Amino acid sequence: MVLVVGATGLVGMEVCLRLVKRGEKVRALVRSTSAPEKVEALRAAGVDLAYGDLKDSASLASACNGADAVISTASSTLSRQAGDSIESVDAAGQLALVSAAKTAGIKRFIYLSYRGTPGISIPLTDAKRAVEAAIADMNYTVIQASWFMEVWLGSALGFDYANGAVRIYGTGEAPVSWVSFRDVAEMCAVALRHPAAERKTIEFGGPEALTPLEVVALFERLSGKRFSREHVPEVALRAQLEAAQDSMQKSFAGLMLGCVNGDAMNMAPVMQTFGVRPTRVEDYARTVLGLPASAG
Repeated sequence: MVLVVGATGLVGMEVCLRLVKRGEKVRALVRSTSAPEKVEALRAAGVDLAYGDLKDSASLASACNGADAVISTASSTLSRQAGDSIESVDAAGQLALVSAAKTAGIKRFIYLSYRGTPGISIPLTDAKRAVEAAIADMNYTVIQASWFMEVWLGSALGFDYANGAVRIYGTGEAPVSWVSFRDVAEMCAVALRHPAAERKTIEFGGPEALTPLEVVALFERLSGKRFSREHVPEVALRAQLEAAQDSMQKSFAGLMLGCVNGDAMNMAPVMQTFGVRPTRVEDYARTVLGLPASAG
């Protein structure tokens, strides 16, 4: 039995569905306040439901009972409810989950993280590193994902491809290995039983590193229209980081600075070892623009 924590989130839902297709028995930690349609989708897929919360240690102990592995993709960054914060969820909550897993005798632990940006200290990165350290004595896999294209190349963060207006952090000249959350979910599912993933930290991004300016040019070519550009200077983001009043504001300012600095990686070895073929930015662009898939 695999316990998935963050099961109604962006990545966690995909992880659950992919594990079921691979023949795994899956238990999802869901909250009584989770979106009903997502909970029902999990139930309909054959996923066992365990009601609980990362902020409730007793519920974690119950959810871990009988499981032989944990996959945690939970974070307060994209979806928050009352009482959720980086401190309560990404830090204390995840550490409580690790403790519950160890107490239950669970050896295998897969944790979704990210590389972070050298020289930029933010609460989210601190929380991620603390959890990585806590599972270091388990049969762990840490998946350090690059920037999600569906999030950072979407309207919520200023990449409004539908209206041809984009926000670019910094000059837009540093390459990023933009990755689809669906491919991250696939990597989690593959890593679960793959011996090459055991006791490893795997950096995971898309198959190519493109600068934000290259991404804009790609969208312009495919859509046939010129995009307006708004650049947010690096100095403004650093001022935002310094002035942030809470951990979430500080963390997002730091993540935006991460985009300024770029996040390029060589995915060839990971693709060869695990057989995962990540989505290209062009594939994503064609999908969201309603265009046919590339023949290439």
